[in-house]
This record gives sequence, C-alpha cells and structure tokens, in this order.
Amino acid sequence: MQSYTIGQAARLLGVSPDTARRWADAGRVATRRDESGRRLVDGKDLAAFSVELAADAAGEDDVPYTSARNAFAGIVTAVKLGDVAAQVEIQAGPHRLVSLLTREAVEELGLEVGMEATARVKSTNVHIDRT
Repeated sequence: MQSYTIGQAARLLGVSPDTARRWADAGRVATRRDESGRRLVDGKDLAAFSVELAADAAGEDDVPYTSARNAFAGIVTAVKLGDVAAQVEIQAGPHRLVSLLTREAVEELGLEVGMEATARVKSTNVHIDRT
C-alpha cells in the first residue's frame, strides 16, 4: 500500500504541512513512523480522511441543486474578456482551472480577479494519470 509523508498528504489535501501535522497530532488522521522517524499516512487512510474533510466542508445549506458533483472552490486569478467570449481562471488549492464562457455570463456573475468562486465540472470524459 502506498504511504505519504505529512508534506505529501498536505499537498494532496490542499493545506499546509503544519495543518496536516496538527490533524495528525489531534488523531484526526492516523499516522505511523518509518525507519527514519518520519510520519507517514497510509493511502487508504488519507483517502478516507479526504472524503471526511469534504463532507465536513459542505454543510447542508451549501449543497447545490446540481448534477455536477466535481466542485472546486477557489479564487479568481484572471479574467480575459473578448467581444463575445471570456476566459476565467480559478486557483482552487493546487488546481488551476480555466473556463471559457460568454462575456455576458462573466458580467452577470460579476466575476473579478480576487473574488471567491466555485468551478463545477461535469464531463463525459475524465482522464486519470497515475503518478
């Protein structure tokens, strides 16, 4: 089974290593020590904890009425307006998402650099690479 260091786990969870250490110290995520004394999180434990975190983050009032389940909350980092189309970039933790939409939609939503936004992704094709 694959294991992750605290730093790797933090990167995958989108938090700082200090936050991941505090969670481990508090017993929220199980860790063990390797031969050199580094704390490791088993992959299955990290996966279960990430699902728990996502469930905790989404209160019942926050659940959208949508069929798009892949939601990336983040901050708008770029807005490029054309005559008809627009490009919006959102940084959601370690993920950079780029969306092409109409200029009208950007203006109706009032999207500007620095504001909080959520990118929702629904796709018939999702590619997964093993790292």
